[in-house]
Amino acid sequence: MQDRGLAAYIAELVGTFILVFVIGTVVSLYAAGGSDAQFGSDYAVIGLVQAFALFLVIQTIAAVSGAHVNPAVTFAAFLLKRIDGIDSIIYTLAQLAGGVLGALLVKALLDDEGAINNYGALDVSPILASDFAGMIVEMFGTFFWVLAVVAVALNPRAWRDWAPLVIGTTFGFAVMVFAPLTGAGFNPARWLGPALVGDDFGGVWPYLVGPALGAVLAVLFYKFVIEAGEPEGEPEKAPGT
Repeated sequence: MQDRGLAAYIAELVGTFILVFVIGTVVSLYAAGGSDAQFGSDYAVIGLVQAFALFLVIQTIAAVSGAHVNPAVTFAAFLLKRIDGIDSIIYTLAQLAGGVLGALLVKALLDDEGAINNYGALDVSPILASDFAGMIVEMFGTFFWVLAVVAVALNPRAWRDWAPLVIGTTFGFAVMVFAPLTGAGFNPARWLGPALVGDDFGGVWPYLVGPALGAVLAVLFYKFVIEAGEPEGEPEKAPGT
């Protein structure tokens, strides 16, 4: 279990701040408002920008904190005993604070433009039947993100050099698919910041329960399928290494 410290806590706060700021900005600029928002938005741009942002954050701070930038990822790491309870709580608080600060900066820079979409706040679309369906969407999106983390970044047998690309692109494609349905949060810190700043909480529980369940499912899949099915011995090297 890696020792954590002040540098790691600051890295999580700053990393989450950057991620939420970029997400809030791209949503404010490229997501349509009003009743046709699900169909008038450029989700390819929104998804790609979020993928690049997460890739940047991971490359920048992973050596310091692991670049969780998401309480769901920290929860998964805790379940896998890669972080202790106290550190996981401090990580989560730092991530939530970073999310709020990121959303505040979006509002400061894009007050009028951002207000249309409540500075990136998340809502369950009327396309879905209920908030329960929204929770399922958030659960699956988080499952993909967290599975990429635990199967590549936290797996001693995986090609870890690929982790930033795998995690970033997984997040990006999940945003492209699920953003019209729930806004594609998959991260309580990304939900909380814009919710507080934009005063739009989107039903609350789908964005808390969904990521928690997604993290648990990802850990279970990793433990009982990926880890259990890996051969014994030294991990293989990536091609060209």
